[in-house]
Amino acid sequence: MVEEEELRSFTFLMTYLLLKRRRDVNNANVQRRNEIQRRIRHRQYFFQRQRRTLMMMIAGSMPSNIRMRTRPWVTTPRTDWWERVVMTEFQPSDWLDKFRMSQETFFYLCEKLRPRLARQDTCFRLALPVEKRVAVALWRLASNIEYRTISSLFGVGKSTVCRCVRDMCHAIVGLLSSTYLRPPSEQDLEDSALHFLSRYGFPHCVAAISTLHTAIISPSNNASDYANSAGWLSVLSQVAVSGRGQFWDVCASFPGGTDPADILQNSSLWTTAAEGGLSPASVPTFMGRKLSYVLLGEACYPLQNWLVKAYPEGKCIRMRDVGLSQSQQLFNQRLNAALRVPVEALLRLRARWQCLSKRNDCGLDVVPTMVLACCILHNICESHGDTFKEEWQADVVEAESPQPSHRPLLSTSLDQSHAEDVRRLFCEYFQLQEN
Repeated sequence: MVEEEELRSFTFLMTYLLLKRRRDVNNANVQRRNEIQRRIRHRQYFFQRQRRTLMMMIAGSMPSNIRMRTRPWVTTPRTDWWERVVMTEFQPSDWLDKFRMSQETFFYLCEKLRPRLARQDTCFRLALPVEKRVAVALWRLASNIEYRTISSLFGVGKSTVCRCVRDMCHAIVGLLSSTYLRPPSEQDLEDSALHFLSRYGFPHCVAAISTLHTAIISPSNNASDYANSAGWLSVLSQVAVSGRGQFWDVCASFPGGTDPADILQNSSLWTTAAEGGLSPASVPTFMGRKLSYVLLGEACYPLQNWLVKAYPEGKCIRMRDVGLSQSQQLFNQRLNAALRVPVEALLRLRARWQCLSKRNDCGLDVVPTMVLACCILHNICESHGDTFKEEWQADVVEAESPQPSHRPLLSTSLDQSHAEDVRRLFCEYFQLQEN
């Protein structure tokens, strides 16, 4: 018995010593790995510091007249530009000019996208901070300049710039669509209807539909499908804009030659509106009868109970014995005035994010996501009250690809029954207002 007890004690002691030895070896390996990573980071920092010192010496040796003609941050070394200049010396006007949003909105966006954009450091390199990844992508969306220029400015590779743009656009669509690009609530419908009535004099309307053409490079397949009526290649998107100029629904990724009526029929907006989703639970009253809220559309869309468009004025040219009545002309005037809402919203969108106003050289798999991301960013900036500078619109006016117009829809096969009665009801309203 004594020998068994001694053997058991010896076995326990040896097991403990082996486990302790294994733990010590693992701890030593972890410490050695951490030390290697620390030395790598220290060496990277040392090389970057040497490079910055060398660039500052080169900049200091430039003639004084050249240094005086340029802004100080232009000659700053690229590795030092983001950390020292942007984060510490940028003024509110600089944030608006370069990132098209205020500093508060920028950091709000970074926090919202952090779950998707945060990366871990590796043994070979340090991960880019979320703030720098967002800044790289916003610079691209706002200016549409080449990846090479942004690469030199932020001190990252061209492939990193491309990856930042892709990742941020997908993160915005995945994380923020449910908040900033969602179906309107009952309160949103009422507010938008009041805005259309107070500003444009058009009652019982909550949104207007329009289209956006984004110029692209020639695709490898079916390039003729992307040629629009103006003759250049584009991706066509359908947008629904509220009375406050914010986007409620965006349907992207269609070739530029697609008929807008076909896009509308294949969109979720068509299903939602047809099922009465554009009105509150209790249908509002208009001109003494129950009527759901309506949307406004251009002449290229079909006439529906929930979508009204102008009377074709060309009828009085083709049929001289038939012309528009006074109430119909008044209806067209008020509707055309209210259709300025999507025009102005798209102008502000393209002026703020010029990747949509100039030719976009990204792949066709990225452009639709980029359009959605820019619409969401537009809603974020508008809801946060960020300043919009009127001079940004000058670049859109001088853009190489102006928005083409769509031909009116001549066929009435898509028109809904009793839709003309709804339009006639609005004519009676405007005639009463006029009298």
